[in-house]
Amino acid sequence: MSASTTPSSRPAVTEREAREVAEAAREQHWRKPSFAKELFLGRFRLDLIHPHPLPDEELAQRGEEFLAKLRDFVETKVDGGLIEREARIPDEVIDGLKELGAFGMKIDTKYGGLGLGQVYYNKALALAGSASPAIGVLLSAHQSIGVPQPLKLFGTQEQRERFLPRCARTDISAFLLTEPDVGSDPARLATTAIPDGDDYVLDGVKLWTTNGVVADLLVVMARVPKSEGHRGGITAFVVETNSPGVTVENRNAFMGLRGIENGVTRFHQVRVPAANRVGEEGQGLKIALTTLNTGRLSLPASCVAAGKWCLKIAREWSAAREQWGKPVAHHEAVGSKISFIAATTFALEAVTDLASQMADEDRNDIRIEGALAKLYASETAWTMADELVQIRGGRGFETADSLRARGERGVPAEQLLRDLRINRIFEGSTEIMHLLIAREAVDAHLSVAGDLIDPEKSLGDKARAGANAGVFYAKWLPKLVAGPGQLPASYGEFKHGVDLSGHLRYVERTARKLARSTFYAMSRWQGRMESKQGFLGRIVDIGAELFAMSAACVRAELLRSQGDHGREAYQLADVFCRQARIRVEELFTRLWTNTDDLDRKVVKGVLSGTYEWLEQGIVDPSGEGPWIADAAPGPSQKENVHRPIR
Repeated sequence: MSASTTPSSRPAVTEREAREVAEAAREQHWRKPSFAKELFLGRFRLDLIHPHPLPDEELAQRGEEFLAKLRDFVETKVDGGLIEREARIPDEVIDGLKELGAFGMKIDTKYGGLGLGQVYYNKALALAGSASPAIGVLLSAHQSIGVPQPLKLFGTQEQRERFLPRCARTDISAFLLTEPDVGSDPARLATTAIPDGDDYVLDGVKLWTTNGVVADLLVVMARVPKSEGHRGGITAFVVETNSPGVTVENRNAFMGLRGIENGVTRFHQVRVPAANRVGEEGQGLKIALTTLNTGRLSLPASCVAAGKWCLKIAREWSAAREQWGKPVAHHEAVGSKISFIAATTFALEAVTDLASQMADEDRNDIRIEGALAKLYASETAWTMADELVQIRGGRGFETADSLRARGERGVPAEQLLRDLRINRIFEGSTEIMHLLIAREAVDAHLSVAGDLIDPEKSLGDKARAGANAGVFYAKWLPKLVAGPGQLPASYGEFKHGVDLSGHLRYVERTARKLARSTFYAMSRWQGRMESKQGFLGRIVDIGAELFAMSAACVRAELLRSQGDHGREAYQLADVFCRQARIRVEELFTRLWTNTDDLDRKVVKGVLSGTYEWLEQGIVDPSGEGPWIADAAPGPSQKENVHRPIR
């Protein structure tokens, strides 16, 4: 196929083909232990997370030194209100971050980076993001999913030597996967990379390219056609943004994170050297998913920062604001919200630090832990911000600038709510995270019994699968009947004034109950299990609560053993676990008592127009235009708004 060949249309993909693409991209084997995987199988492996892993002493010292410099910078050089008003991070702030080395936090020192581990990288993102969430996004999009991380994991030595020094000090990078009509279904990816001699020629359009407006380097996912000498498939490339044919067509604007440089990028006949291909052809999605295993941990870091700020403002405001003769914090309706914020912030930090330290240790497979951390943090941080707005009342709905203009403290509570909302969508929406985690959680079952529920398998395949499943379940099911959670003395080392051992016994018992529920559902629905997204989502949410409870208890014991607010940590862990247990019990009830079937009927009615009469009596303020913009390949008809910062 010649370089001038134009892709004719977006790939037509069946549901099964889409699943096969996603399945091929996921890691097929478990070479290391996983606490969360074991938890979903009904095995509470506390030994995998307790004693709590700790950072290397040299890494910790390096991290603390950088945090001190970063704190001074954001306190003296960053005006978060200005970034919010002007919807742009000033160039001098970005230049200052470059000089500080903030763009090379995760890059090895031999390439000019700081060589921080995930723990201190997250602490730095939380600190920077508390000054301006847009700065946190700028730094994390560059390092967590941009050029540095894929090259670290899959790049050649020559690629690392060529690109990483630039990423550490001067160049900004971005990750380009999403397209106008392709979100979480990469099988329909339309951007193509046509082999032509020693180059590939890229054509296509990418949407929501965070950092794309200012990026110097891009990681681009494109489809290589299968041909002689080319296995084809979705493939990753490093692309220079100033290459001929690359056009940033739009800088997008959003309800929150107003300072981020997010755009639409078009590729028209862009020549990319084969030397810039990351990994092999067809490895692109695997590279993306593997990168996200740790890349997702940057989002919980920002959520921890949000929780800490919510707690600070709630404490200060609720002590100062009086209603009916006493501070509002002393009214139970408000006090319960403050308790929730305090306990949840403690748990979020516990989950984030534990998962991050496990990533640094590289002793465990954290693909589920990282995904659970992202899911749990994005949902709970949003709830905490919403509760803060409620605690602040009318002032929570008022902008910081308006508050300042009339002489009050400019508290940007409403901005926080807007900024956090996207966390439930990007890097895997809550709904997609539920499915992704559920797939990993039932991996052991599908490995032994998958052929039994696959309609395309032969009777011989099903017979062999049945025999394998029989052996597996004969050993596994009896272990779900009893365990340490039923012994009153279990986990006694977590009893110091406040008794956390009962919560860990609850986690152990509930993990077995969760596994039994999953097995029963598979037996009941078999191949239809994958369509029971409501059920799977609740299974995952129960697992997330159990993971958070475990992390909170382990962190409390770590702080107690270090003499660092141990008594208070035990109190917060206890409150969090009690709150979490109530949520878990409700989720278990909703596994079997819900409106899922009725909801499906209503949805069919809505889509068929049965309830269209319900929409009468309004006007629609939406503008004219297609639901999804045309992304046909071809030369750009727009001005290039690419704005490199030098």
